[in-house]
Amino acid sequence: MTDLAPRDRPREKLERGGPTTLGDNELLAVLLGHGTAGASALDVANRLLSRSAGIAGLARCGLSELARVPGVGRALAGRVLAAIELGRRTLVDPPTPRPRFVSPRMAAEYLLPQFGTSTVERFGVLLLDTRCRLIRASLVSVGSLDASLAHPREVFREAAMASAAALIAFHNHPSGDPSPSRDDVMLTRRLMAAGEVMGIDVLDHVILADTRYYSMKEAGLMK
Repeated sequence: MTDLAPRDRPREKLERGGPTTLGDNELLAVLLGHGTAGASALDVANRLLSRSAGIAGLARCGLSELARVPGVGRALAGRVLAAIELGRRTLVDPPTPRPRFVSPRMAAEYLLPQFGTSTVERFGVLLLDTRCRLIRASLVSVGSLDASLAHPREVFREAAMASAAALIAFHNHPSGDPSPSRDDVMLTRRLMAAGEVMGIDVLDHVILADTRYYSMKEAGLMK
């Protein structure tokens, strides 16, 4: 795509404005990734769309038919068909409802089976949207038998990457006693202060130990 100005190339346009700013041929060019000698990825994308009579027709083409388009071949044809199938599945497969955490107990019940009996200390966060629904759980650090290091920088990097509106911090105590240490309380306060700066609510810090838990929120330490 050397004949296009850098800012007009499909990949650069996608990075700058997102996929909705690209035309059908540009999206297909990004998917193809490269062209051939004498033909850019955009040229090859235009050939594919011409052969299939538009983007909707691609789904009705077989691998061999797409592979015969100059510059495509079987590998790129397979990539195109795989992308079409992924798109189809996003429409027909119902999404799994995301857990929603509106109380410390709900968070603890979700976390205890995964982290409560770990023999080393693990620190992580539940990253939540504006309705307290789980975006994902992210493990930030893994410590030794009795120590774990967690810095607000790593915590909020994860939260920012997920576009989280709120988070619940958690870690486990291999000792079996969920009572917070002085360091646990201090870390919670640092996270809350950083959250205010970042505009991301720190809703709780839950400590897990076997089948028990300690919630900083329930203990009134999140003020």
